[in-house]
Amino acid sequence: MNNSISANRKLSGKTYFLSEFVGTKVVLGSKKIGTLSDFAIIDGDLAAEVSHLYVTRPFGDPALLIPWNKVQSIAAGKIVVDIEAINTYVVEPQKPVLLLRDSVMDKKVLDTKDREVEVVYDVKMIILDRRLYVSDVDVSRYGLFRRLGLKWLADLIYNLANRIKRETIPWAYVEPLPVNISGFKGDLKLKVLKEKLSEMHPVDVADILEELEPDQRLAVFGELDTEQASDALEEIDPSVQRMILSSLTKERIAELVKEMTPGQAADVLALLPSVEIQTILRLLDDAERTKIQAILEKHEEKIINYATSSFLKFTPETTVRQAIEQYRQVAGVSDVIMYLYVVNNDDKLLGVIDIRELMKATNDAQLKYIMSPVVAKLNPRSTLREASAMFNRYGFRAIPIVDDEDKILGVVPYRGMMNLKHRFLE
Repeated sequence: MNNSISANRKLSGKTYFLSEFVGTKVVLGSKKIGTLSDFAIIDGDLAAEVSHLYVTRPFGDPALLIPWNKVQSIAAGKIVVDIEAINTYVVEPQKPVLLLRDSVMDKKVLDTKDREVEVVYDVKMIILDRRLYVSDVDVSRYGLFRRLGLKWLADLIYNLANRIKRETIPWAYVEPLPVNISGFKGDLKLKVLKEKLSEMHPVDVADILEELEPDQRLAVFGELDTEQASDALEEIDPSVQRMILSSLTKERIAELVKEMTPGQAADVLALLPSVEIQTILRLLDDAERTKIQAILEKHEEKIINYATSSFLKFTPETTVRQAIEQYRQVAGVSDVIMYLYVVNNDDKLLGVIDIRELMKATNDAQLKYIMSPVVAKLNPRSTLREASAMFNRYGFRAIPIVDDEDKILGVVPYRGMMNLKHRFLE
């Protein structure tokens, strides 16, 4: 917003959102006189017209009601007005004027049969012939992100995925608001029946939730319907799943897992303490409970029982040339061939090398100089559930198992883990 509305007709037809205006400083000459808190509007059939700026002032000074035709320019973070004495505008709006933000934002939207459609996250506005009109209410996830201060994230998602669509409801479909300047406390009512709103893909929702701060994440997740929330929960990183689950009631978790397959439900419930799991299971029907319980019990089996001892290990002084020669001799009979494990004479695990890094290294380099630290490892007490979570977190193709002294006992390959899960998940 960096053009004068009085001097530049190119702004005609330009659209804004209420969230872009709220909090903008209002300036008279070079002096800030207050902050835009709301717009006073006159409701109409096709659109509502902005009649005044509702400007709050610091230090307990009374608010100002400044006519829209006194706005001289709209610039980035600044609205310039041209008024006479400030005290002239210390008045409260009178009927039939309504305050837009107070009356519309965060209201539920109901259709003609009083079924909830969505929540108003923002309001779309348009300048036509130097007048500012309310054209739509924004019930989109994009609007929600904008309100949360995450417009950058919303813009990124919209640019990357055409599956996400902005959803607005034309003002013409909203029934006239009651005239009550103290603020409309009810719900918005539509003149049309509820229509199916486009939904984001669960993977996209999961990606977004993982990027958000905890309070923002919970706010977004709370706006999803049961099916969408359940699908998204399945795709989220286990650490984020755990945080979301901790904020939900047992009844809500039960609703979500009912939408999942038994295997998916078990993966999600396995993140919770056993006492809570049992409480949630009692909220499910007998058939679901039996299947999920069986899978959960399998999750608690020790991963050491499924590890392989057929992997490649070398001393730290081994050269790249020597490792490649030995690799060619034993790779054909080894279960894990994408990683080389570097150990000392007592089989203490010192590091790991991806085979691709080995092939890029100079022949005379010793393995201790090219190995990487071991960032993911299991112990003999680790369960299948814990192993699965670690694979999901790191994306490795194999994870070593070590004892309390870091002696390597075996390796769990990812493909073996996945094959194992498929045998008991359903």
